Amino acid sequence: MNPQYRFSAAEQSNFYELVGARRDCRHFKPGEQVEAAQLQRILQAGYQSPSVGLMQPWRLLRIADAGLREALTACVELERQATAAALGPRSDEFMRLKVEGLKDCAEILALVLAPDDGTVFGRRTLAAEMALASVGCMVQNLWLAARVENLGLGWVSMFEPAEVGALLRLPAGAQALGLLCLGAVDEFYPAPMLTLEGWREPRPLDQMMYTDYWPDGPERTSHGN
Repeated sequence: MNPQYRFSAAEQSNFYELVGARRDCRHFKPGEQVEAAQLQRILQAGYQSPSVGLMQPWRLLRIADAGLREALTACVELERQATAAALGPRSDEFMRLKVEGLKDCAEILALVLAPDDGTVFGRRTLAAEMALASVGCMVQNLWLAARVENLGLGWVSMFEPAEVGALLRLPAGAQALGLLCLGAVDEFYPAPMLTLEGWREPRPLDQMMYTDYWPDGPERTSHGN
């Protein structure tokens, strides 16, 4: 193996520390900017993400217009109110959560699923699902790159896609999947914010990893018989 593709024990440790320190951020320092070189490095990391069939189904729109930022923020607020109403007894608890940082973050990147380009490789049976999975891989790269740059990134998906799509003038077949908030933060949450706020506890890994078959699934004939 080429030595440049081997990582030392220290580099391996740094990577796992980075993964553990990644957070979905909502609290940003207002008035801050992201340096152009930093933004380019983060975008390049996203660009290098894997995608099924090398389809690269994602597009990013950098929101520079203040009026458009306000309109997008209004769309999120409408859905925040609708979500609260749908939560019933947890409505007040939900309304106390900070679910977006659109007003204070330095950059907003609108995340868009591009119109289907007809890629079949790896997608014949799961066409839509593999496109979405590829978008998720790209955002994870952005998240890790932002974190190693000591910047926060938050994925806001609380909006009506058609309304945001109209604001962004998306073509037919494209869909808005998120508003990515990027910028400086005073501190990074020591644990996921929803856990710190008492909203939800993450499930332990050993409850999410199985061997061969789904536990308590339907009885089936043994494999090969």
